[in-house]
Amino acid sequence: MLTIAGYQDMIDKWVNTVGVRYFSELTNTAILMEEVGEVARIMARTYGDQSFKNTEKKIDLADELADVLFVVGCIANQTGIDLTAAVKKNLDKKTRRDFDRHRNNLKLTDPAAPSDETG
Repeated sequence: MLTIAGYQDMIDKWVNTVGVRYFSELTNTAILMEEVGEVARIMARTYGDQSFKNTEKKIDLADELADVLFVVGCIANQTGIDLTAAVKKNLDKKTRRDFDRHRNNLKLTDPAAPSDETG
């Protein structure tokens, strides 16, 4: 099973062999925004109200999400972030902060509750 740390290591090895070197942190941030935009485009067309153009090729959501993870791993590696530790710390924070929040949210627990959606 692949771990987050293992994936960060795989990315580092790939970047330093196939990719030659990391792009700058700023360039990788821009690339991350591009990749997230591609995910948003797929989501808007697959699950939202927009439709694909006839000229658009079939887009693979899994591949686009993997692109996002790859760039996040690059940014973490080049800034010295241990994503395993960061994810654990972040989930602990969310658990403490939101322990009862979602359970007490009628929008999530009561199908008859009014929604905030305005269309």
